[in-house]
Amino acid sequence: MIHPLRIQIDDRERNLDLHAALRKMDGVEIECVRLEIGDFRIEDAVVVERKTAADFAASIVDGRLFSQASRMVGSPLRPAYIIEGTASDWQSLKVKRPALQGALISLMLVFDIPVLRSDSPEETARLACYTGQQLIRARGDGCVPIRQIKTKRRSTRQSRILQSLPGIGPDRARCLLEHFGSVRACLSADVEQLTEINGIGPTTARKIVETVEEKQARYGTLYGEEAFTSPLPLFKNTTHSLPNVKIFDIFSV
Repeated sequence: MIHPLRIQIDDRERNLDLHAALRKMDGVEIECVRLEIGDFRIEDAVVVERKTAADFAASIVDGRLFSQASRMVGSPLRPAYIIEGTASDWQSLKVKRPALQGALISLMLVFDIPVLRSDSPEETARLACYTGQQLIRARGDGCVPIRQIKTKRRSTRQSRILQSLPGIGPDRARCLLEHFGSVRACLSADVEQLTEINGIGPTTARKIVETVEEKQARYGTLYGEEAFTSPLPLFKNTTHSLPNVKIFDIFSV
C-alpha cells in the first residue's frame, strides 16, 4: 500500500496558485490550515517559506527576511526557502545584485537554511512533491530526518521509533505494533518472529536484528587512541587545498 504524500498548506490568499498546482499532482493529500511559520509543511518534517523574487528583494529592504529566518530555524521542522522567479524577474529588481547575493549567503551559510529556485507555482509544487518522495524513501531505508515535529500521540511516537529501523515504513510499523503489542517486544523479536509479519522477509528481518544488537563503535580505535588525546591528529603533518568549485548562480537562466 502506497501512502499519499501529506502536505499542509497555509490557507491565506497568497498560496491559492500553489494550492491549485498541488491539486493537479497525483498521490498528494492536501490540508489547508493556518500556519504560524512558513507557507507549507511536507510530511511533518520540512517547513518551507515560499517567496517570489520581488517579495524576496522587498524583505531584504524592510528587514523581514532575517527576522523570519530566525523564527524558521527555531522550528522543530527542517526549514527551507523556495524562491520563485524567472531570469527576467530577477533582472527587473531594483535591489543591487551584491545585496541579493549577500542575503542568499546569509540564509544558506549563517542560518543553515537551504534555498531552492523555482520559476513558477507549478515548479514549486513539483519541488514539494520531490522533497516528500525523498523523505518517504529515506524513512523506508531506515533514515530519519534530523528534525521532525514532536507529537503527543503515543502511537505516533511508537511508530516513529520503529520507522528508524531498516526497511520499516508506516505500514510495517503499524503491523509490528499490532502483532507484538509494544516497541520493546518488537525490538526483542528474533528473525523467525519478525518474518511472521506481512511484508517483512528474511533479509529485512536480519537487518533489523543486526541493527538492534549492534554495539556502539569505538571510534577512538579507528585511527588509534591518539584520536582522543592529541589535537587534530588526523590532519597532523598534512596540507590541504580547496578544489576549484563553480558556484551555482541563482540569477542565471
